[in-house]
Amino acid sequence: MHDNQDLTAKRIINAMRALPRDHFIEMSDPNLVLGRSIPPTNAVSEILNHTDVHPEHKVLQVGTGAGYVAALLCKLAAQVVTMENNPAIARFAQSRFNKLGLANLVLRELDGSEGASDLGPYDRILVSSPRVINKTRLLDQLATGGRLIALEQGENSTHILTRYEITELGTTLRKELALVDFSRDTGMTLLDMGMVDRVMLSAARSIARQKKLPVIKILRDKLNMEDTTLYRRLAEENGMSFAPIDELLPTVQPLLMERFSRSFLDGHHLIPLRVEDHSLHVATDDPDASVEEIFHMYPYERVLKVLVTPNDFKRLWTTVELSLQGDARQLWDKKSKAKEQEDEPDISKPEKTRIEAHLITLCDALLLDAVSEDASDLHIEQYKQRTRIRLRVDGDLHDLTHYVLSPQETKGLINVIKIRGEMDIAEKRLPQGGRSQLMAGGIGYDLRIQVQPSLHGEAVVIRLLPQSGNIVAIEDLGMNQTVMRHYRRLLDNPSGLVLVVGPTGSGKSTTLYAGLSELAKDGRRKVLTIEDPIEYSMEGIMQTRARPNIGFNFADGMRSFVRLDPDVILVGEIRDTETAVEAIRASQTGHVVLSTLHSNDAVDALQRLYDLNVHANSVASELMGVIAQKLAKRICPQCKTGATPDPAILEELFPEGTPDSFRCFVGKGCAACGGRGTKGRVAVVEYMQVNTEIRQAISLQYPVAELRSIALDSGLTTMRDSALNHVIEGVIPLDELPRVLPSDRMAPEKRGAC
Repeated sequence: MHDNQDLTAKRIINAMRALPRDHFIEMSDPNLVLGRSIPPTNAVSEILNHTDVHPEHKVLQVGTGAGYVAALLCKLAAQVVTMENNPAIARFAQSRFNKLGLANLVLRELDGSEGASDLGPYDRILVSSPRVINKTRLLDQLATGGRLIALEQGENSTHILTRYEITELGTTLRKELALVDFSRDTGMTLLDMGMVDRVMLSAARSIARQKKLPVIKILRDKLNMEDTTLYRRLAEENGMSFAPIDELLPTVQPLLMERFSRSFLDGHHLIPLRVEDHSLHVATDDPDASVEEIFHMYPYERVLKVLVTPNDFKRLWTTVELSLQGDARQLWDKKSKAKEQEDEPDISKPEKTRIEAHLITLCDALLLDAVSEDASDLHIEQYKQRTRIRLRVDGDLHDLTHYVLSPQETKGLINVIKIRGEMDIAEKRLPQGGRSQLMAGGIGYDLRIQVQPSLHGEAVVIRLLPQSGNIVAIEDLGMNQTVMRHYRRLLDNPSGLVLVVGPTGSGKSTTLYAGLSELAKDGRRKVLTIEDPIEYSMEGIMQTRARPNIGFNFADGMRSFVRLDPDVILVGEIRDTETAVEAIRASQTGHVVLSTLHSNDAVDALQRLYDLNVHANSVASELMGVIAQKLAKRICPQCKTGATPDPAILEELFPEGTPDSFRCFVGKGCAACGGRGTKGRVAVVEYMQVNTEIRQAISLQYPVAELRSIALDSGLTTMRDSALNHVIEGVIPLDELPRVLPSDRMAPEKRGAC
């Protein structure tokens, strides 16, 4: 007997392996919700094992559904008759049977409770639908020794598998066999919806177990579907409600979160929303999230789950947390600053602005807009009649016109930003700076926040620095082959000072990080950095943050570094005489020192060092090279096309006549670049190699004009040369040149003249 059971179980397993469930999924017709009519694998296996079908049996199935169980029975029995009373579902099942070539199966579109006596008797009758209550007509169609297996409704929505047999005396015996669990996890739901296959699901479950994450977190990254669409469909399949965050926020009761352990909520992916009629409503981004423990620990009659997208879940969590923080801070500020507020003028008086949930969501929405457009900065400016919100994308500012804020909302939004940056929301008279973090699309962003008082209220600028860990390679900086070779040679030198100069936001740090990245991969030299702030975290390099507020500045870091046996030292910026002197001193003691300066070109950097009272002879002996750069907008490669050059720009560029071979390109604008025609930026580089002639001129402190003339004669690579190469190669558009080059540098510079 035991051997027969093992054989039956093996036959069932082989049949299920040979017949993929996704053959029976129909998603194109919204009237056919067939995913639910395919029981989960464990339920199918249990039902078929108790049915005990033998190869010689004739089987009647009542309730065809999608046809999956009927098709399995065809693999196990000699003949199968299946009955379905829904015409649409019956047609779908028949089409699947035809495609599979199931010759031993007959489908009838009839009420199954009457059976099909003309094709009987049957060795096994399987009643798949609990709606069939009266089984008298079906029992009459059993063969001698036959069995009827039926799913019947139990208590509290459970299902009981029962067996009916006719004795020799003609009496009917009923036996309850097992409770059948039809619950499905999200992985099985997605399988039944046809969105994943078994191999993908098995791999995702393995990863989910290792990382202790819900399986949906792993699978959603592999599905080519918007989160809103995916989670709405999952909510429908699981009988849950789905809601976007904007619908939930007005109903949130933030203080509810104080009743729960944060670790419990985080571990179960739950956020308490509100209590209504003794029912607790909770948001979750995991359809499989369990709420059973809440019943044991809290006095709620029901716990109702609302499914949200992962992004909305994070925003909702942040909103509730910041709402609680904001209320606490305002209470403290109200007590401690009450007297000070009474005497302040109207323009700077702290507003009684409540930190409302929708303002926190608005802050997140603005940051997500900035991230989605690859913006480097977000600007919020208050004017008399309006609030202006702008993003800086590829160096240019453009307005976000879909946000219209009242003055009161703007003040509340700025308070939210201040709380996020750990600033004082009551201080509105002095500039403040802060930092925060943002996670979006799996990438972390470091946010540098600056708040500035102005005539009509405070203005905010948030700089977004992605912490993706993807440092730009030297090859992608925009340097020509000669300059790249020189830059790498500078990094290989045993000692000396290397400067990268340019205006704010010109990519100086990116250029230095590209060089450091190569040194880190090499691993033969020790590299130390002192920065304020640390813009990118790099593996293999020891990075230190300057903290002037506690008396640890760039110069202090340099003095301590030389005792740590470094080969290369990066100083974030030479801002003062003390830092400049320490940089020179470190290079004199056998270290390569890399740093940045704010200046317009390579030669002008020398004047900046003079202005910092660094001795000219020290500069002449230690300076090895200067890279000056600005950023130009890169043509979108998806819509690049040839262009007719602007005659006015050509006249400036080539006063003696345009070369016949000159050509240029533009971007027409497409979906990839948002219609702008440009996407990303590239460096326009000037490079000065310090040779004997230049060292002598530096020692004698020649005027800048004469120094530039000597540098040109010594092979200075100018920004004009770099920009023109980019134009001809189709990297940047021609109209970028007047924006990058000053008017006196558009034409070729004369060499050998003072």
